[in-house]
Amino acid sequence: MKSSAVVIESPKTDSRIFAHTRWDALPVLAAIFHCVYFFGMFYLFSRVPLWIMLVLGFVYSVSISWNINGISHNFIHNPYFRSPLLNRLFSILESITVGFSQVFYECIHMRHHKGNADRPDEQGETVDWISIYKHGHDYKHGHDGDAEHPLKYTFLSFFREDPKTVYRQLKRKNPRDAFWCVTELTPTERMLVDQDSGY
Repeated sequence: MKSSAVVIESPKTDSRIFAHTRWDALPVLAAIFHCVYFFGMFYLFSRVPLWIMLVLGFVYSVSISWNINGISHNFIHNPYFRSPLLNRLFSILESITVGFSQVFYECIHMRHHKGNADRPDEQGETVDWISIYKHGHDYKHGHDGDAEHPLKYTFLSFFREDPKTVYRQLKRKNPRDAFWCVTELTPTERMLVDQDSGY
């Protein structure tokens, strides 16, 4: 019996700017618009009524989700540009816009793919740092454990992130990425890794 292999060819383009397809101009433009919107809120803060700022803030908070899960996520797997410099600048732009390091996000996201929401071992550790089973029930007692409640997982995950662990992982693999991780982090997160960073 013959097995039918699935062959997926990477899109090819003769563009001098984009690495895969000129259609990547759309997410790039959307990211630029999102960044302009972000800074526009600062400009408007003292110039418009509070209720308008609340609406704009709500739209921005929702737009972070589509940026992370669309533009930023795709950029991790398929960097948009041929030029490493343009990819680095886009990474910085994304970090400013969504409020956390793109390099940081890439490291966590790749661990997520590697562990694929694995269950904790005997020490309560998971390969996937954001596994929904990591803080589920009974993992400390050697049981398979249950997944954490979705609402608890959603609202507590942000506070469980460990920038130091991410930094150490990046530094071990590529010190340059570790430098950019610290550089792109927000000031609050940077304070947590400064003790180990040496930057």
